[in-house]
Amino acid sequence: MSTPENLRYTKEHEWLSDVVDGVATVGITEFAANALGDVVYAQLPAVGDTVTEGETCGELESTKSVSDLYSPVSGEIVEANQDVVDDPALVNTAPFEGGWLFKVRISEEPKDVLSAEEYTKLTAGN
Repeated sequence: MSTPENLRYTKEHEWLSDVVDGVATVGITEFAANALGDVVYAQLPAVGDTVTEGETCGELESTKSVSDLYSPVSGEIVEANQDVVDDPALVNTAPFEGGWLFKVRISEEPKDVLSAEEYTKLTAGN
């Protein structure tokens, strides 16, 4: 299973890119995508929405269940991935590339993020 070194992770299995010009990209990890099964529906936050670190901001529905989507940071949504809304399977096939979920202009540095090594240790027992 892939855990890119250049990303940061949450215990809820979201990933967070490096911040560029105040904006970070958010998605779910390959581990989470595999656990969900085939994603068939994505409800993402809308551009202009304010999200709060650790709070629910959308949901992903799979053939197995519906899972809440949590924001790993606080800030304002500047882009939602329309490709994922149109083709939710991207979350399964390319969770770190085309399957990203949203971009957020962060208002403060996240508190509870893990390095790739820490995230790998977290998921190793599962």
